[in-house]
Amino acid sequence: MNRGTAIVTGAAGELGAAMVERLASDGYHVIAVARHRAGDSGPGRSMQGDNIELVRADLEDMDSLASIFDGVSGLRLLVNNAAIYPATPFNDVTVKEYDSVIAINQRAYFFMAQYAARLMGTGSSIVNVSSITVHGGWEHLAPYVSTKAAAVGMTRALARELGPRGIRVNAISPGAIPTQAERIIPDREAYDAHVLSRQSIKRRGTPADCAACVSFLASEDASFITGQTLEVDGGWVMT
Repeated sequence: MNRGTAIVTGAAGELGAAMVERLASDGYHVIAVARHRAGDSGPGRSMQGDNIELVRADLEDMDSLASIFDGVSGLRLLVNNAAIYPATPFNDVTVKEYDSVIAINQRAYFFMAQYAARLMGTGSSIVNVSSITVHGGWEHLAPYVSTKAAAVGMTRALARELGPRGIRVNAISPGAIPTQAERIIPDREAYDAHVLSRQSIKRRGTPADCAACVSFLASEDASFITGQTLEVDGGWVMT
């Protein structure tokens, strides 16, 4: 089954890779966007499978971002997933660091959605990735948390504006999903216990759990759902 084209940013990370694999299995031709900076080696585009295409792009650079959409046809789904999360005490955040977080986590979400919406027709979807950190704050992550809250606000605004065109816009808010970000935690066993004590479901979440929610929100089964944020956190936050 050919479901059209899907674009997933942040495809090199665990969450993004799981989304790419799930959407490819759903029948999308998936453009998997991974980070690329000037001077990095590697091709701009290369095929990684029958229906997965790797695209290297720097989402801080607007020309690079725009190039993602070169030659794209049949676009049905955009997943704004790419994000950076430098852990810095609030008083030590520099303008350069702040601007990088805003550029990738917020500005890129906005303009990826704008470029995508120009190519989308009725029945298409945009899914933005927020974070559980929006609900309770998180020390040393003020710029990141701010952008993840912005993703929720943008989701609602775009759902209202794009709905009459038949484009749905939703968000997912992952909880404490084990990814590369957790590798900086010195006592993983204590952290696991901390997470499970707060979740209603007593297992750690997985990237596949998040990918399944993206798959659902993009599907016909969710055709009457827009402007919503789906908490994928094992019942940690209940809104």
